[in-house]
Amino acid sequence: MTPIRFTPMARRLTGALTLAVAAALPLAALAAEAVQSLKLQVNGMVCSFCAQGIEKRLQALPDAGPIFIDLRNKVVAVEPRAGRSLDAARVASEVREAGYEVVATETVAKTVAQIRTETRAARQER
Repeated sequence: MTPIRFTPMARRLTGALTLAVAAALPLAALAAEAVQSLKLQVNGMVCSFCAQGIEKRLQALPDAGPIFIDLRNKVVAVEPRAGRSLDAARVASEVREAGYEVVATETVAKTVAQIRTETRAARQER
C-alpha cells in the first residue's frame, strides 16, 4: 500500500480542523449540562386525560419545550426551549389552573429525556 502524503497546506488545515472539533466538543457537553428543567410533584393526576390537559396548557407557554408526565409517580417535567428559561411560578400556575395541586417544584440540571430515562429505569427496578 502506498502511504498518503499530505501537502504542508493540507497538514495545517487538518490540524486546524482537529483543534476546532476538539474545542467544540466541551462546549456541546456544557450546553447539554446547562439545561435547567422544572420538575413538579402534582397531585390529582389519575389518567391520560389529566396528562393531556396539563400538557396542552404547558405547550402553550412560549418558553416551554419538551414535556414529560408520569402519572404513576405524579411527576411533570418541563424543559425550556433552546436559549430560554422557564418561570417556575408560571408553570406551576398553569398546572393549578388545569385543576391539579402542585405539591413541590424543583429545578434540575437534566433534560426531559434524562428524567424520562431515569423514571423508566426506576420503574423496571421495582
